[in-house]
Amino acid sequence: MNDPVFVTLLFAQVVMGGFDTVYHHELTQRLAWKPGQATELRLHGVRNMIYALVFLMLGWTEPHGLAAMLLIGALSVELGITLWDFVEEDRVRALPASERVTHTVLTLNYGVLLAMLAPTLVAGARQPTALVVQAHGIVSLLLTVSAIGVMICGIRDLFAAARNHRLDDTPAGELAAMLGPRKAVLVTGGTGFVGRRLVAALVAAGHDVTVLTRDARRALGLVTPLRIVTDLAMLPDDFRCDVAINLAGEPIAARRWTAKRRELLIGSRLEVTRALLALVARLERRPEVLISGSAIGFYGIDDKGAIDESVGQGKGFAAELCARWETEARRAEGLGVRTVLLRTGLVLGNSGGMLAGLLPIFETGLGGPVGNGRQMMSWIHRDDLVRLIIAAAADAEIHGALNATAPNPVSSAAFAKALGKALHRPAILPLPAAPLRVAIGGLAEELLLGGQKVLPVKAIFHGFRFRYPRIEQALGDCVGHLPERLTMPARPFVEARLLH
Repeated sequence: MNDPVFVTLLFAQVVMGGFDTVYHHELTQRLAWKPGQATELRLHGVRNMIYALVFLMLGWTEPHGLAAMLLIGALSVELGITLWDFVEEDRVRALPASERVTHTVLTLNYGVLLAMLAPTLVAGARQPTALVVQAHGIVSLLLTVSAIGVMICGIRDLFAAARNHRLDDTPAGELAAMLGPRKAVLVTGGTGFVGRRLVAALVAAGHDVTVLTRDARRALGLVTPLRIVTDLAMLPDDFRCDVAINLAGEPIAARRWTAKRRELLIGSRLEVTRALLALVARLERRPEVLISGSAIGFYGIDDKGAIDESVGQGKGFAAELCARWETEARRAEGLGVRTVLLRTGLVLGNSGGMLAGLLPIFETGLGGPVGNGRQMMSWIHRDDLVRLIIAAAADAEIHGALNATAPNPVSSAAFAKALGKALHRPAILPLPAAPLRVAIGGLAEELLLGGQKVLPVKAIFHGFRFRYPRIEQALGDCVGHLPERLTMPARPFVEARLLH
């Protein structure tokens, strides 16, 4: 531990590993809350515990005999876990370029550290067994801090792995049961947060699914069998399509709404919708129905009262975006295709959307309401949204605007309280409005600080029954704390009385 080059490389490993854990595993990939990540989380947890042991031994001891052999064994096991982790990562998810580069540099640096450390450990293994206490000043203290950090991360990963199987326990095929006999379904936006669950449901229910995606690599994690296309022009005129579901578009809340970003948000939706309509126009047999995405942003900010599908367009960028998207989609009606405009609220799920970003914050006890907490949040559980899409496709009487929200909107304060309760954490630290306005401008004003009380009047009128009508049920399921999976109620929800 007296070699400055070795110490420098060791702490470089610590810093890069910390960056990988915080930025990739927690903030961007959110592995702790992503279904299907149990094995990777266990590997990370065990590896972090090994790192804690290695850091403490290197920082405070000079191992001889069996102690040195123990350290050699720990380092060898860590290497094996890392190789296994590479295989598991490629099996279950598509790594972003930055994470793959970080992992490569970490592996190379680890190899150099092993090469530098091996002669000392081999020499120590030949000596009589002893664990000699040997402090190295500030290096020992820094390694102790590092050991504590990786131990905390390891414990978190192991606990997250243990609960992972509870995060997604509803069989996907159940969600598409209402669609009936085998249909040919075309889905745009099938690699997104909602699209992935929708595609999984359709495939599990036995339907013939085609997914449009701009990047075929993003479709690698989709369930099979299905067909992937990167351009609708690739499809022949005799292509069979009974149901078209149009969800494609750049994520609206991913970053600040600059002028360029606004153009991209609108353009990405209109471009795909126009391409889809061009396909529909030339097909020998046109789809029975087009389900096209939109959002409750169509109504603008409105705190005056309840909103149903009869309310007109509001003000603001989100309203303009939704209105233009809906106008383009309505052209399908002129082609003889029943068209449903899905005005979606805040979609709740643990693997994406706004909730995925909030979970790490609330899990550490740092969460709370946004702004004054009084603005209304109209939300829907992702599984209910998938079921509603299927119901709209199956019911020939549903057409036009369709509010895709649960029947019980809540205030921001009530949402924060419910999420804190689901996680068994306090949720009392508010996020002030001023910093949000400075940081993300209009996005904050329209999506976070403004509110609407949107009700699913048409959905309930047509007999749709929500599996998660209340926020406590939805969040409980998202965090895996629901004691048993909910079944469909035997009679209409009493919440329906709120709709008129």
